[in-house]
Amino acid sequence: MFHLSRSARYWRNAVGVALLSNAALFASVFGAQALDAKFDCAQPPHEFITELVNAHAIAPTPMHVEANSVNAFRSICGSDLSAFGFPVYAVLGYELHDQMFRKGGRQAISGPVYGAVLSGPRETIETRVREAGSKATVRTVVPFLLTAVVCRPP
Repeated sequence: MFHLSRSARYWRNAVGVALLSNAALFASVFGAQALDAKFDCAQPPHEFITELVNAHAIAPTPMHVEANSVNAFRSICGSDLSAFGFPVYAVLGYELHDQMFRKGGRQAISGPVYGAVLSGPRETIETRVREAGSKATVRTVVPFLLTAVVCRPP
């Protein structure tokens, strides 16, 4: 009978875990509800958030409200939201005088805003956003981990 050494078993298990993780990521990203078209930056924040709440893709109440009143809504487990090929960590939005959004502790941002926080590096996400023809702003939230894609509709 053939026996694997301890190090060979370690690498076999490590490769197996990596393959399973990549398969899960592939399924979650490519079987996901893609938000790419929503980043034409023409939609009001209320409509953007309402569609996702009605689809049970995000929680109906914000998980966090920034001091400038930008509301962050948690992606619901199993909703498989993606944008530009990356999983969505949270969805953002705010519109002055809209009861859907909570007010922060300081001066609210001027004008409406909506977007998403994606799990992925800024440079790659920005490349995909530009290839899609979106004029959305791309900003680093946590280096190499989380990136925000934000629209400021007219």
